[in-house]
Amino acid sequence: MTHTYPYFGVNFKVYPNTIGEGGLELAKTVERVHEETGANFVVTPQIPDLRLITSETDLTVSSPHVDPVSPGRGIGKVLPETLADAGIAGATINHAENRDTLTDIAKKIDRCNEVGLDSSVCVDSIEMGEAVAAFDPDALIYEKPEDISTDRAITTTHPERVERFVEMIESTNPRTKVLVGGGIRTAEHVRAAFELGADATGAASAISTADDPYERLTEIAGALPE
Repeated sequence: MTHTYPYFGVNFKVYPNTIGEGGLELAKTVERVHEETGANFVVTPQIPDLRLITSETDLTVSSPHVDPVSPGRGIGKVLPETLADAGIAGATINHAENRDTLTDIAKKIDRCNEVGLDSSVCVDSIEMGEAVAAFDPDALIYEKPEDISTDRAITTTHPERVERFVEMIESTNPRTKVLVGGGIRTAEHVRAAFELGADATGAASAISTADDPYERLTEIAGALPE
């Protein structure tokens, strides 16, 4: 694995203030908080800005997408080798806003493993998590799609589900890490995720659209385990 745990992930998605120089500014804010607090962060910028962020910061950078392709024909695809060459540490697979088939999930995990990228697969149920764990991903991102971009963090609304998910992974594939997402917005949400057994957590809109990302990230950094 290339990610350092525990960590808090910041997903830029395609929010307008995360484009180009705006994305770099946000990444540098994340880096500043890391330097000041020692908390670990992983940022997931928009694809055209990946190499910019890796070249201008020392952050761990992940791609929001990867395709299960090999070098050769395949225009418009995101090649794992290209991500690795750009200094990218990993890739998100099967996000609720960009679904994959189970077959493609398995292929993507294999291709990421071949080039040294961490594979982080989004799942929305314990049953799906168990099925994907059989493919040996580096991490599973457990979130309810309806909680995304809300303040209904599963760590506070359904903590028992997080506990059951963690227990399932521990018995099925303990090598795989667990990240809890969907509705994570506050330091309390983050603290609860780790108390429930998660290895990492993260957010998108809570940081990317915040009036003061530095203040919010600093608060969150204080909730991460040392």
